[in-house]
Amino acid sequence: MPIYEFICRDCGHEFEEISSYDAGSVTCPHCETNRVEKLMSSPGGYHINGSNGASTRPKAAGSKPRKSK
Repeated sequence: MPIYEFICRDCGHEFEEISSYDAGSVTCPHCETNRVEKLMSSPGGYHINGSNGASTRPKAAGSKPRKSK
């Protein structure tokens, strides 16, 4: 099952939940209410760069920049 991000409409706590996204079955781990809202998530590990909308993976820590040709 996918991991979704939620925010509690009562206490404002943001959390992740492995769920089939039946909104009524997800409860806030902080205040235990089921008044939660699914947040919009960006695709993991990708960033949109430039005017052409090209996707690139983030660089690894300590990696050297690519030489231009």
